[in-house]
Amino acid sequence: MSTIAQAARAPRSRSRATTRRRSWALGGGVVWIVVLAVLLAGVVAINVAVLRLNLQLDDAGRERTELKTDIAQLRSEISSAAATTRIERLAEGELGLVEVEPEDTTYIQLGR
Repeated sequence: MSTIAQAARAPRSRSRATTRRRSWALGGGVVWIVVLAVLLAGVVAINVAVLRLNLQLDDAGRERTELKTDIAQLRSEISSAAATTRIERLAEGELGLVEVEPEDTTYIQLGR
């Protein structure tokens, strides 16, 4: 082969090597893009899950506050229902009971 023919062949081998490197670089670039896209999709999915949990936590906190309010109201109603003055008023008004004077009280001795 002549030197001219060899010189003409040399650039072809370089272009093939360069083409291989470019195709690998492009393939590697695509792989990196896919990997980064998958990672970003994972981050987005985690953020959505965290937002859903925060919404559930807010709902649970709201329900807890409502239940505490209900408990306080029920305790107030129980306290009012058990008040001595209310019971005395009901006993006198509805049942006709009156408070006994201490001198009218008698005790009975039971035999054993």
